[in-house]
Amino acid sequence: MAFALHHLTAQEQWDWVRRGDVTAVELARHHLQRVADLNGALGAFSRVDADRALETAARIDAAGQGAAPLSGVPTAEKELVRRAGTVWGASRLFADEVVESSDEVARAIDATGAVVLGATASPEFGLTGFTEPAGRPPARSPWDPGAGAGGSSGGAAVAVAAGLVPVAVGSDGGGSIRIPAAWCGVVGVKPSRGRVPAQGGQGSLAGLVTAGPIARTVADAAMVLDALVAPAGRAAGAGYATAPDGGEEAFLGHAVRGEGRFTVGVLQGSVWDDALDVRVDPDNAAAAARAVAAIDELGHGVEPVHLPGRDYPDFFRVLWLAGAATIPARTPDRLALLEPYTREVVERGRATPAERVVGALAAAAAFERRAIAAFAPFDAVLTPTTALPARPLGWYSAAGEGAEQVFDRQVLAAPFTSFVNVSGLPAISLPIGASDEGAPAGVQLIGRPGGEAALFALARQLERRFGWPRRHPPAFW
Repeated sequence: MAFALHHLTAQEQWDWVRRGDVTAVELARHHLQRVADLNGALGAFSRVDADRALETAARIDAAGQGAAPLSGVPTAEKELVRRAGTVWGASRLFADEVVESSDEVARAIDATGAVVLGATASPEFGLTGFTEPAGRPPARSPWDPGAGAGGSSGGAAVAVAAGLVPVAVGSDGGGSIRIPAAWCGVVGVKPSRGRVPAQGGQGSLAGLVTAGPIARTVADAAMVLDALVAPAGRAAGAGYATAPDGGEEAFLGHAVRGEGRFTVGVLQGSVWDDALDVRVDPDNAAAAARAVAAIDELGHGVEPVHLPGRDYPDFFRVLWLAGAATIPARTPDRLALLEPYTREVVERGRATPAERVVGALAAAAAFERRAIAAFAPFDAVLTPTTALPARPLGWYSAAGEGAEQVFDRQVLAAPFTSFVNVSGLPAISLPIGASDEGAPAGVQLIGRPGGEAALFALARQLERRFGWPRRHPPAFW
């Protein structure tokens, strides 16, 4: 395989720009060409901002890389991000409306110095764990284009896995970074609630949603998270390749050296087991078993852990409906512009009594306390990221089923992710795989509140053991 610029990690691309081995414009042009060549087959990008990206790259080259932590590195933002001068891709509700001012996430990404190539595909308002928006191309797994990429940050995971960008910024309110990361064979991080100032979770119902990175390597994911935490902070490259110079802003630079011994819990069952017939696919179970065996061989402590959650399915369903109730479609004409799934969820959410929503919020807060207490003895708790492998396109909405049935299918595919959002805990999905060949299968590590450093250190040890940065989808690399 002949060398190409997209084979470099994000850290390496940052360093090449710093040293003058490549210009930011050359990097942007190379990745934009890959988007032009491959996006039609993959559905990763919903909007490409080539002129804007090249202008940004040219300014970086003219001014010098400076201290911005991702200066010159190509990236992409989820289409749910509002960026001034573009049409917001959240829904057909806004098909003719140009955004007047960028939201906080867009401004934070710009402050990192990254070169944003465009917006990656998402389901309408990010409401589902799959990315198959009506009337638009689905986001396809680059490992199997007949399968979906997952969601709701599906386009972002596809873009990273196929080398359209080295890193991307997604958002996660119930698994929306970790599910597509697992199915596309990349690393995905849901930070602790409040860790990322630009989208720390408090702006969403029950504090579920937070921004986070998708990358091919643990160190690249840590570099992006550090940049989102302190976007105008120190230059990020040196803190990852060598020992950092210390300081709060570089808290993950040290962690990705992969040092330390940890106690790891292995979650038994899921919080959905009393409500649905959750079954873990043999390949997904094998990936988790491989990770547990490696953790044991590395000398870490491994113990089973249980998380009581009998009331979880009831209160989470209420939160899911209530979260959609605020979508701005208040007239019949506006509701008619929504996709059928979104419209049903919105209408059901608005019909949910306020006392049920208040009760669900109280139950979620109590569950958060129970989860933190149950996991307190462990530096990390391990689960499969998803119960099932990547689903065939159309699987979720087969036979024209309603929103409740689609919701149940999402749970059956990914029963291990949403409770992490309810708990506000950090988590990382790693592409361990059932074997070193074949389809991706992810393993999730869940940390203590603010415990990202331990997760990254353990993840780096597993990355050295399994070597997933060397595995790429052969048809798109």
